[in-house]
Amino acid sequence: MKLGVFVSDYKIPVDTLDRLKTDGLGIVLVLNGVYHAVIKEGGKESALLGKSPKIYALSEDLLTRGLSPEQVDKRVKVVDYNGLVDVIFNDFEKVAWL
Repeated sequence: MKLGVFVSDYKIPVDTLDRLKTDGLGIVLVLNGVYHAVIKEGGKESALLGKSPKIYALSEDLLTRGLSPEQVDKRVKVVDYNGLVDVIFNDFEKVAWL
């Protein structure tokens, strides 16, 4: 099963993703979750970025927080709402929210 996980908070325990059993994990960063794509604490990137080869960040949520798509880690694909709908329907069989 290909699972898309929406992450809406910056301070979630990343090990939660390790417990998910799936054939393909994708992560969608929304709301305050977009900080995972740009913030480095102590010079280190978010551990969440190493959890999946498919990571997306919602552009509208980046812009709302004063962040630009150019600041986003290169492993994260920035999508708008239309692109997010395509990702959900084309890449995942199920979605979950953390």
